[in-house]
Amino acid sequence: MVNRRFGQIGRLKKEKIDEYVKLHADVWPDVKKMITECNLQNYSIFIRDDLVFSYFEYTGENYDADMKKMAADETTQKWWGYTRPCFEKYNADSAEAFYEDMETIFYMA
Repeated sequence: MVNRRFGQIGRLKKEKIDEYVKLHADVWPDVKKMITECNLQNYSIFIRDDLVFSYFEYTGENYDADMKKMAADETTQKWWGYTRPCFEKYNADSAEAFYEDMETIFYMA
């Protein structure tokens, strides 16, 4: 059962687009395993120019705890060491350079 759906947007550094795409052509198995263990399903990433959009469904009971578990995972931290430097702030008001949650305005099952 899906508890929550997420759409996120981010902006890549122009010189890092190819690197980011290449990394996601062969995502590390332990990263995929952690995503699953943290109750994320149907995870997709889309790209157009320097914009990336991700979508996933959260099926767990405690999103914050699952995200803390993911952030504490050594392999995930190493993966983020490669992927996060590919981002720049989406806009001037962004807290950091990475994905930002989007608001759902329409859903049809």
